[in-house]
Amino acid sequence: MQRKRVLPLAALLLCAPALAGTVPAAAAEPQGGPAPAPVPAGPLRILLTNDDGYNAPGIRLAFARLTAAGHDVTIVAPLTNQSGAGTKTSNAPSIAVRHPEPKVWAVDGSPGDSVNFGLSEVFEGRAPDLVVSGTNFGPNLAAITNHSGTVGGAIAGLDAGVPAIALSTGGLVAPDPVTTVNAMGPTVDFAVKLIDRLRARARSGPLLPKGVGLNVNHPVIGADGKGTPAGVATTFQDAQAVLKADYTDAGDGTWKVGVTVDLKTPARGSDVEAVAAGKIAVSPMNADWNTGPVDFAVTAALLSGLRP
Repeated sequence: MQRKRVLPLAALLLCAPALAGTVPAAAAEPQGGPAPAPVPAGPLRILLTNDDGYNAPGIRLAFARLTAAGHDVTIVAPLTNQSGAGTKTSNAPSIAVRHPEPKVWAVDGSPGDSVNFGLSEVFEGRAPDLVVSGTNFGPNLAAITNHSGTVGGAIAGLDAGVPAIALSTGGLVAPDPVTTVNAMGPTVDFAVKLIDRLRARARSGPLLPKGVGLNVNHPVIGADGKGTPAGVATTFQDAQAVLKADYTDAGDGTWKVGVTVDLKTPARGSDVEAVAAGKIAVSPMNADWNTGPVDFAVTAALLSGLRP
């Protein structure tokens, strides 16, 4: 089940006046559960998850640096690697959960299962101020985002009305794992700055608008991965697939699967364009199924007069 789309919010706002009164509010505005709570005066209470597993280097680095920045951080993340799980949640009658150390919970399920357990049990009675998912290996750009467990963890937070940020480290040409791990330091340092900015701009309001999260893609800069990006860009999700799957018949009823990068010219202002230019891409996203007002109006015209 995929319940994710990243929106060019400015474009939607520009289109809305021309169609005012023609589109139901539910189709024009992100929903995302109840309104988020105002930012507290003290440290933020953060539910930290990922899709690489609770003991992966990215989430441990994020835990250390977000805690050092003064936040109250609790890891509630998958027990094992769940990359590519998307927004999957379990429908099994029971789920195994471990509590291997203080402030760390390991859920034998998807990132969505982890966040749901965290909100229901670990943060029972008082929701966290923010869900942070990542940082994880590899980019979550363009259509890859639709299948990302990293983004899926953030979406689970948005579904419950909690502001959420997904963090990913990597470009479309994958460097060696050591270089990517090195780049996770700058990724998490940027996340700390981003959260500080959101807090400063929120004043007495919520960190982000109702139902809105951020999908952050940090490129790997420099031969050692420790370089500084060329800037920060507010982007939208590029429409292209990026990855292409190839299947080879093994002749025994199985097929060998290969995945290659099939990169086309990125759209101007997109996440792919920004990361390719060495910039950090920050894409606003929501967690509902609705199209924007223009697509809704076009579809309504296509269906006009249709009878059962």
